[in-house]
This record gives sequence, structure tokens and C-alpha cells, in this order.
Amino acid sequence: MGAKKNFVLDTNVILHDYKCIYNFQENDIYIPIVVLEELDKFKKGNEQINYNAREFVRELDNLSIDADFFKNGASLGMGLGKLFIVTNPVYPEILSKSFSEKTPDHRIMAVALDIQQKAKKTRTILVTKDVNLRMKAKSIGLDVEDYINDKVTNVDLFDKAQETYDNVDPDLVDRIYAEAGGVAVSDCKLPASLAPNECFILKSCRSTVMAKYDASTQTVKKVKKEKAFGIEGRNAEQTFALDVLLNEDIKLVAITGRAGTGKTLLALAAALQQHETYKQILLARPIVAMSNKDLGFLPGDEKQKVAPYMQPLFDNLNVIKHQFGASSKELRLLDDMQKSEQLVIEALAFIRGRSLSNTYLIVDEAQNLTPHEVKTIITRAGEGCKIVFTGDVQQIDTPYLDMQSNGLVYMIDKMKGQDLFAHVNLIKGERSKLSELASVLL
Repeated sequence: MGAKKNFVLDTNVILHDYKCIYNFQENDIYIPIVVLEELDKFKKGNEQINYNAREFVRELDNLSIDADFFKNGASLGMGLGKLFIVTNPVYPEILSKSFSEKTPDHRIMAVALDIQQKAKKTRTILVTKDVNLRMKAKSIGLDVEDYINDKVTNVDLFDKAQETYDNVDPDLVDRIYAEAGGVAVSDCKLPASLAPNECFILKSCRSTVMAKYDASTQTVKKVKKEKAFGIEGRNAEQTFALDVLLNEDIKLVAITGRAGTGKTLLALAAALQQHETYKQILLARPIVAMSNKDLGFLPGDEKQKVAPYMQPLFDNLNVIKHQFGASSKELRLLDDMQKSEQLVIEALAFIRGRSLSNTYLIVDEAQNLTPHEVKTIITRAGEGCKIVFTGDVQQIDTPYLDMQSNGLVYMIDKMKGQDLFAHVNLIKGERSKLSELASVLL
């Protein structure tokens, strides 16, 4: 246990994780009053940050029953420090000289400077997910850190596809092809670190097999190339993705990869292939407002406001529809499913709070969710539910999230090793010749 510290929290830390005040061990936490003022602006709404703002205020209310935030601080529990709310701090001259306006960010820095000055023997740290604020704070001599409680350090796995094991015994590959029940993993001389449902390629001097580790039976099985509602994998990665998406025993799936790798298309095709198994197929994505403008600025009712954000999902559905003729039974089935709402495409906010059962839920663009949002979605899964998260971890549109702290990466890191979970990372894009020319511009 190191020396005790003082942490000053920015608003975005609380909006990211409303339970953050319990993650600083024995250290004391200071909330500038301007942070509470900013939280008031976020309390109304259906997005996760609105929920977090409301929940944090409730946490404060519970803590305030037997405590004084402003003088002695409120105890956060055994082994934890105290929580203080700071009002009317001195506005240091260095801030007035460095920055012309008393913005909320500058008032937060004023609190950190004031505490730093009053408690010189204790290290004071400003915690914020705002890179610009961190730069400003450093420029005036403040210690500053990102909120790293839910950051993932190992993100190398998103730069590569499945493992390929060379120089495998040819007889072993033949056995995997021949034995429907698979070959005991102990016979395969593979790394002990294999995760359940991990997919890989085995190459011998005369043949190659796509395989998967089945932890429930401790076997290595051949992965078959299957077609789902007119869509089939065009490479090993997409074949692996379809395999786990179609496997009813795998209840939680993450499909990652850059644009053009077929993440959403494969997930939707697999869901439609299993339409008789699930009561409903839900395809949703979070809305990241353009130009920092709320949806209220857009014309129309709720459906019309979110329509532009949902269009990429309808585009994927249209790709599947185009696999079939105008009078085909598959096309009629898709139309009937949409009319009866067995197939629903809508904004993630519209399904928030619902309990899901016998549902195949696809959450697209999941890299724009916080860890808490992903956890909340998973906790909504009832009996007979399967959840698929898809996303490009290198294309994050939400402020204060990055490749290490977004909910998709966090979930993959925490779920690895679980029998009900599978992750496939797609590297190869199946694009048109024209789109491939874009690489010339990079």
C-alpha cells in the first residue's frame, strides 16, 4: 500500500462509470461542485450516460444520510477513503493568466490546484478522460491521469487473424477430417493456452484443416464451411465466424474487424438461418450524434430521427435479400418477419431496459459502448437468448473511449476462457476492386 493520495474527478469519469468512486482504494476523492452542475444537464435522456448521471446522484444521496460531504467527507466503506464535494474554491492567478474564461474545465482545475496547495504533503491528481484537459492541467503543473480502472492492456490480438500451426502430423489432420466427434486435444500438441471455442488452422505437408477447440469435450473438431441464408464465408476467418454464430451452445459472440470484413452481414445471416429457433431477431446499434448535436435537433419523430443511423443495418439486410429472386420463399419470409416484428432493426436506446428471452440480439458498432453499457446489455439476456457484439475497435466515435477502454474490448478480455463465449477477429476484407484502390490514398 503506497502513500495516500487525493483524486479530483472530472465529469466524464462519472459519466463513464458511476461506480468509479469505489475504485480508488484508500485514497480520498474530491468532486468539484461544477461537476454536479454538469451532471444535472445529463440526467434526462435514455442513453447510458443519462442513466449513469442519475445513478451517481442516487449514490451521493445514499452516502449523504450520515455524512457531511463539505466538511468531514463521507466514508466510502471499509478499506476505502472519503468523498468530499468542493464548493467555491480559490481561482488561482495562474489559471487567470493562462486561460481567459472560467469554463467548467478551468473551474475543475482550480479545485485541483487549491487542494494541491492546501495538502502539500499529499499527492493530488486530477482524473479525466479528456485528453485536452489533461494537456491543460500538465501545462500548469498539475498531476493528471486517465481513468484506467477498466482499461485493457493486451490489444495485440486485434491486429491478427486466427493462429496457423504449421508442420502438423499429416495423420492428425486426416483424423480430424475423419472423426466426427473430433480428436482429443491432448493428441494435437497444441498450446495449453487455447481458449474454449478458439478457431485455428492446422497445416501438414500434404493437407490443411480449419479447426476449433471444444472445451466441453476436450477435443479439436473440424470446422465445416456452411452457408447461412444465402451467405457463406469467403475465407477461413469468415468461415470461423459463421461456425460460432450458428452454434446454439455458444451464447455470447464477439466479431471484430475493420469495415468491409463482413462482421454485421455474417451475424445477420446466421441469425436469419436460425429464425425458427428464436422468437425474435433484434439488430441494434448505439447512436453517436453527429457534430455533437443531440437527436432532438433532427426533424421528424423518433423513427425518422434515427433512420440515418440505422441505414447501414438495412443495407446489410438488402444484401441478403438480393441473394434471392423476387418471388422466392426466402424473400417472402423476410418481409413477413419484418411485418410481424420477428425481425427488428432499431436504435439500441429503444431496447434499453427490456428483458430479452428467446432472442438473437446483434449489437453493431459495439466499440462505441462503455464497459458498463456492455455489461448492462448482457445482464438483460434471459432464457434462450444469444448476444452477438460486432465492431471495429480501431474506429471509435464516442468521446473519452479508446481502443483500450471501450466496452467491446473490455468484454472480450474478461470473457476469454468462458465456455459460452467465442471471439473471431476478421482481417481480410472482401471488397470490390474499386474500394481496394482506397489503399493508394493512405
